[in-house]
Amino acid sequence: MMDCLILLSNMAAAGVRGVICFFLIFRLLSSSRPGKKGVLSVLAGITVLSVILTVTGMSDFYRMVSETVLIVVCASRFQRADTRMSLFISIFYEIALSFWQFLFSAWAGVLFSSPAFLDSRTGYGQIAVWLLHLVLAALAWYVFKHPDMTGERAFRSASVIAMAGFLAVVTLSQQTALAIPDDTLEMWTILAVVLIMSVLVFNVNRQYEMEKELAALKSQQAELLERDYTTLNHAYAVNAKLFHDFHNHMGVLRQLLTHKKAQEAMQYLDELQTPIREMTNTVWTGDETIDYLINSKAMSAQENKIEFQAQAEFPRHTSLRSADLCAVLGNLLDNALEAARQIPEPKQRFIHLTIRRINQMLVIKVENSFVTAPIEADGALKTSKDRDGLHGWGLKSAQTAAEKYDGMVQTSYSENTFRAVAVLSYQNLKI
Repeated sequence: MMDCLILLSNMAAAGVRGVICFFLIFRLLSSSRPGKKGVLSVLAGITVLSVILTVTGMSDFYRMVSETVLIVVCASRFQRADTRMSLFISIFYEIALSFWQFLFSAWAGVLFSSPAFLDSRTGYGQIAVWLLHLVLAALAWYVFKHPDMTGERAFRSASVIAMAGFLAVVTLSQQTALAIPDDTLEMWTILAVVLIMSVLVFNVNRQYEMEKELAALKSQQAELLERDYTTLNHAYAVNAKLFHDFHNHMGVLRQLLTHKKAQEAMQYLDELQTPIREMTNTVWTGDETIDYLINSKAMSAQENKIEFQAQAEFPRHTSLRSADLCAVLGNLLDNALEAARQIPEPKQRFIHLTIRRINQMLVIKVENSFVTAPIEADGALKTSKDRDGLHGWGLKSAQTAAEKYDGMVQTSYSENTFRAVAVLSYQNLKI
């Protein structure tokens, strides 16, 4: 009877460990949010492993290895998490739990002068096991209730916990109430140092990934700006040529009409119609760069049979740089064009652009139709395109530019409309 209770207790504790590690990978790697299938798979796999390990009498080492492999497989399969980093997190997570399990058991044995706490196959040992898992569950609940606990704050917390463990095992070697072999203490001391180093390595890797992402972001932003400026320069050239030759066109038309060649005059006007038509629905904000950017995107929308509506109320002489506005507006419109273009039925394609100034805030709202709901991970939208492509950096690039002006970019979507809203603060400049 006691063996059955211990088996059930170990299975429940393993389930708690597995699910928390599953969610830890989600938080640390910004992978997909764990779903029911993933959680149930982890629980089912751990249940089977617990039974097998108990029946075969294998050591805790094999339990750690099997749980690590199971969690990594489930994280890669159901969360699309990076396998290498998932393996790193799972391994040191299991080592840390085993280390703290030893500390809880040993210090409980010291306090009550009983070595029974060191044996998990006894009732006292299970008390120590569940004391650790209750603390683990409480920590997990606190972390997931505070989504802002990332980056440097998470690194400092993990460092404090690792250092506390090191001090606890060193202090344990000085006590005399419980006989613990020196080899065991040395092994756990070394593992405590390894855990401290693992926290440092993970933080270094996180900073490296952030720097790499920032470098790619800047490169992509520069490419987008170069492309948009090329489009604007082309538009400038076309319109400059039109105005430069305007008096010549008027002279030709006057000559044709003087000689009563109305048909030839109509044909000549038809030849001029294309560049003039491009300027018919031009949006004028007062900023030439923004004007040509909006109109070039409107022309692209027209070519793809996308309904494009723009309402702009733009402040003049502000601290907002044209390059940053291009990064925000260009990326939002590019994403909208990409999404609307994928809709099979042209009548359902639309993009609505609204630019408004509210006090000292500039609000840019882009709404567009879409056919496939975006992927959401860790509260952020991710591209459904290949990771190697540039698409998907657009919102990040816009967010980076908006943050220069204490702003932000927020996204939402309903049944058939995706909405991106950028807010930037600005100062009026005296001219």
